[in-house]
Amino acid sequence: MQEKSQVPQKKFDVGGQAVMEGVMMRSPNATAVTVRRPDGTMVTKLTPFVPLKEKHPWMGKPFIRGVVNMCTMLYYGMNTLSDSTKMLGILDEEPSRFEKWLAAKLGKGVDKIVMGLAIVLAVILSLGLFMALPAGFESVLKGAGMSPVGYTLLGGLLKVALLMGYMFIVGFIPDIRRTFQYHGAEHKSVHCQESGLPLTPENAQTFSRLHPRCGTAFLLIVFIISILLFLVLNVLVPIGNFFVRFLFHLAMLPIVAGVSYEVLMGLAHSDSPAACALRTPGMQMQRLTTREPDESMLECAIVSVNVVLNGFPEGTPKTPEGWGIFRNYRESDPSYAAAAHLPEGGAPEDGSVPAGVPEA
Repeated sequence: MQEKSQVPQKKFDVGGQAVMEGVMMRSPNATAVTVRRPDGTMVTKLTPFVPLKEKHPWMGKPFIRGVVNMCTMLYYGMNTLSDSTKMLGILDEEPSRFEKWLAAKLGKGVDKIVMGLAIVLAVILSLGLFMALPAGFESVLKGAGMSPVGYTLLGGLLKVALLMGYMFIVGFIPDIRRTFQYHGAEHKSVHCQESGLPLTPENAQTFSRLHPRCGTAFLLIVFIISILLFLVLNVLVPIGNFFVRFLFHLAMLPIVAGVSYEVLMGLAHSDSPAACALRTPGMQMQRLTTREPDESMLECAIVSVNVVLNGFPEGTPKTPEGWGIFRNYRESDPSYAAAAHLPEGGAPEDGSVPAGVPEA
């Protein structure tokens, strides 16, 4: 029988995302990114921040907070991906002559240029695949004489099919598949933290890799809400022109995001039979974006949870950039670090567990 954690955890939602060879965790006032380097060590970057709703209370109001959350997560998500590649040392190789020329002309570093291009391409792909293509499809169906209800439902189903197909196909790419494993590790470690059990790979592995607050579930809710919204609007104000329809869909995105966020949070924090049934499609869709993680992946996720909740334990060794270095996930646990009495914050060289700290 598993014992309950002796260290009380803070009661608020912890979320995150998978990154290249690691996991980012986010609390209300900080983010922690942990990646595993080729030498086996884990490196963690802790970044405190002040939530926008504390600076501007109106941003925390219902429906508005969903739009704010979507924008901030896109911003932090791209920065996190950039951070993870830097922490792994992927961008340390010598830039090519073209990259140097481009950086000199634009006055920015190569990493910022690459990330900027990636963001632009991702936005173009998303708008084209999930908005322009369905809008064009609906316009064709409308021109063929189909009713607003018919072409709206078929256009919405096309969006969902494209989303699921895209997730299914990219899952065959080896690097993406590993990222999906880290996504599963993120969910399992959050489940473990929320349960009150000690954060260990063994405990985390027993939990589901599906989580009700996942961004994959949010995307599905966005598509469903958009279908319902446009079903009403297309009946009231039919639009035949493709470009007008596309711009109309784009303009409605903030409203759809705001409503979808409230639906997601409402379903995630309710255990009623109706809520469980309604969130089931989003949960099952996560099978496309998560995979079962191995123990090393769970360790990265656990380190991120520990650091984002408690900060770096006293004496944690740091890189010149200020990133924490961990050779073992236990080193990120404040109770372990305190019991170890290690001035450098490291684990014993023989890997033993200090007295008073339960073995994983």
